[in-house]
Amino acid sequence: MSRAAIILAGGKSQRFGRDKGLVKLADKPLILHVLDRVHGLVDEAIVCLKNSSQLNHYLRILPNEIKMVIDAGDLPQCPLTGAFTGLINAGGEYSALLPCDTPFISERLIDLMFNIAVGTDAVIPRWPNDYIEPLQAVYRTKAALEAARETLEKGDFRMRSMISLLKRVRYISTLVVEEIDPKMYTFFNINTPVDLRRAEMLIKRGIKP
Repeated sequence: MSRAAIILAGGKSQRFGRDKGLVKLADKPLILHVLDRVHGLVDEAIVCLKNSSQLNHYLRILPNEIKMVIDAGDLPQCPLTGAFTGLINAGGEYSALLPCDTPFISERLIDLMFNIAVGTDAVIPRWPNDYIEPLQAVYRTKAALEAARETLEKGDFRMRSMISLLKRVRYISTLVVEEIDPKMYTFFNINTPVDLRRAEMLIKRGIKP
C-alpha cells in the first residue's frame, strides 16, 4: 500500500498573526517538525499552500523532494480546499491529512491509522463526545478526492460534509489514542503565541518535537 502525507499550510493564521508553518519552534519551522514526524512513514509528502507568494517562502526552507502545490484560486481558503488540492496531487493509495502546526504528532498513531485503513475509505480519531479529528486522519485517496470534489461543487466547505459521503469510515476512539500518546500531545495545535510558548516549555521538559 503506497502512502502519502498531505500537510495543510495555507490557512489564514488569524489568531497567530503570521504564517504558522514558518514560525520557529526549537530553531526549526513548524512545517519541518511535521515533515520530520512523517518522514519514515510515507512514500511522498505534499505541502498545500494558498498562493505563489507563500510558495516562495516555503521554497527557501523545504527539501527538494517535498512536493508543494497551490490551492485553486477560485475556492475559499479552508481545510477542505487544501485537502482537495492535496488529494489531486497525491500518488499514494492512502493519504494522511495533517495540519502544519502540530509539532508533536504521534508517528505511532499515524502508522496505526495507515495500517487499519486497508479496506476502508477513512480512519478518523473520535472523542467520546463525538467530536472528530478530520485533520489528523488517513483517507483512501481516490474516494476522498471524489467526496471532496462533490462537496465543493455543492458550495459546501465543511470537512464533515465530505466525510459524510464516504461509504466506509472507521473511527478510532481517542481512548485508544491515549494508550499510544498518554498526554495527547499529538492533537496539540500552535494556534497562538501562547501555544508556542507552551510548546517551548514542553520541549524544555523533555518532550521531543
